[in-house]
Amino acid sequence: MSTSDAQSVPAGIDTSVPHSARIWNYWLGGKDNYQVDREAGDAYRRTVPDIDAMARASRYFLTRSIRFLAGEAGIRQFLDVGTGLPTVDNTHEVAQRVAPSSKIVYVDNDPLILLHAQALLTSAPEGVTQYIDADLHAPETVLAEAAKTLDFSRPTALILSDVLGHVADFGVARNIVRRLVAGLCPGSYLMLSHGAATDPELIAAQDTYNDTGAVPYILRSGEQITAFFDGLELLEPGVVPMPEWRPDVQVGDYPASVGMGGVARVP
Repeated sequence: MSTSDAQSVPAGIDTSVPHSARIWNYWLGGKDNYQVDREAGDAYRRTVPDIDAMARASRYFLTRSIRFLAGEAGIRQFLDVGTGLPTVDNTHEVAQRVAPSSKIVYVDNDPLILLHAQALLTSAPEGVTQYIDADLHAPETVLAEAAKTLDFSRPTALILSDVLGHVADFGVARNIVRRLVAGLCPGSYLMLSHGAATDPELIAAQDTYNDTGAVPYILRSGEQITAFFDGLELLEPGVVPMPEWRPDVQVGDYPASVGMGGVARVP
């Protein structure tokens, strides 16, 4: 899209305002974005120069947590809600490298993401990858549609990667998590990451972005992010800056703006 935006806009795609998934794609080095997204991403970067590193930290956390869930935890079913645009090391790619028979259901309701999901999200022959058009705000619908592919009487990993910031009200966001987790059997897991309100420059950049007319993203405190795991068995090291969650290399310096994440077991 970056070379010929005007000629490559699919029907139903609004390029008049920036889009968080496309900006995230831009920060990760992808090409599924438009001029309006690149301009918003560059403006954000001028306030938060480390935003690209922050985006990569989130992707690496997703990779490590999925590798743990498919490996050590033995999970073979994954429900990834709020998928975003496909990039590198998507949930199904990481899980099926560890366990080729893994079943993955992606959920989103954005027309651009649906368009790319149909083209890019494929599966290992032994496993299943499915994509459903459903809204995070309708957890029971998400579970009902996913149940056509997944068996919720068996342990399943629920993936909420940087998506709950799009739910403005904290109480509503917590209720969405509770309702989704209620559909999982004991021995299932919740993996959750979220933008953290820990850096004044990040907060300022996010406020500016939220004023552009795009769907806002709400940064939250560490205490609020931890509260999403209430009632679950939080795994070590708890809810921490994403580079600190079970790193496979020694953790050096990372941006103050990096988000937080954790993994918990359903008792």
